[in-house]
Amino acid sequence: MTRTGRCFTRAGAAALAALVALGATLAMADPSVDLIDKPYNLDTGMTSRSISFENPTGEPGQGGKAASNLGPGRKGSPSRTIKPGETVDLCNIQGPGCIRHVWMTTAREPDALRSLVIRGWWEGQEHPSIECPVGDFFGFAHGKVMPYQSAVHSVGAAAGMNLWLPMPFDKRAKFTFTNEGKKAVPLYYQIDYTVEAPHPEHTGMLHVLFRRENPTTPKQDFELLPLRKNMGRFIGSVMGIRSLDDDWWGEGEVKVYMDGDKELPTICGTGSEDYIGLSWGTQQTPFMYNGCSLDQKDAGGKTFVSMYRWHLPDPIVWLKEARITIQQIAYNKGLQETQDDWSCATFWYEPLPSAALPKMPDVAARTADLWKEPEKK
Repeated sequence: MTRTGRCFTRAGAAALAALVALGATLAMADPSVDLIDKPYNLDTGMTSRSISFENPTGEPGQGGKAASNLGPGRKGSPSRTIKPGETVDLCNIQGPGCIRHVWMTTAREPDALRSLVIRGWWEGQEHPSIECPVGDFFGFAHGKVMPYQSAVHSVGAAAGMNLWLPMPFDKRAKFTFTNEGKKAVPLYYQIDYTVEAPHPEHTGMLHVLFRRENPTTPKQDFELLPLRKNMGRFIGSVMGIRSLDDDWWGEGEVKVYMDGDKELPTICGTGSEDYIGLSWGTQQTPFMYNGCSLDQKDAGGKTFVSMYRWHLPDPIVWLKEARITIQQIAYNKGLQETQDDWSCATFWYEPLPSAALPKMPDVAARTADLWKEPEKK
């Protein structure tokens, strides 16, 4: 035994062995491991963690410490009330790891679901890579809760909201929840993640932005993804449309400008409903990678549409830069330019460092002209 070796106590040796074992476990982590189709594979190299108000750090053996009237560990801290203007940390996780699932529920009114904001930061970067109202972040526009399932989201009838996109990180993942509304709201949530090995170079971090133009500008295509000057992969958008007249609004084409495209795009669609995999107008039909979860008139008689498209089996990737738009073209005895109320929550992966997101509309702009529930007959 060397002189250095003799300095270790038994406790120190045990601690070192634990660190070596953890390192070996993390070293086995494979970013391509198949968690869905091979659930019997136990050599994932991952360790499971979860954060909620019952275990706000996610640390092992630290969950359920709060007490209720039933005693310690008996549903003592499942939720909190978030006051107007208050921001709470949802997680602040040291990496490497990967967020696998986020569940949340809160107030169900449209104003609340557009006033409450999720923000996320990766690796300690100064500006957030995720900034989006809660409802749109979890898959539905206009603050109108519609139960449906896609490859990215699942939403219950009482606003049990889920996001299933993996979110890898190496150094740190921080998420916050801000109440920018006028009323206090309840908040329940859970963030499920895995501790695992560092990710390969150029791994994309999830980015999410929210945009709204109410109304859009004639002949100026609505941007789903403003120009990003980095490599990346477009996952898709949750798009909200409030039609401002009775004409068919959806003749506009999606255009993907990438890697040097100027006036003309590389990818060009054929129509708005075509882009979401439907035809001859929109129908309230949600599917795994495409579809429409809302196509109804509200109490004011306006048509509200919430639709989405997820490019998971058919990726849209770029090497240097990308910009993605959709036109506003109507049909009434022929094509015509139009103005409508458009919004989007756009999801994409991009490595860090990444540029700051465009400024999000303020709460007044986000909550104007939202869905109003028709009176029940």
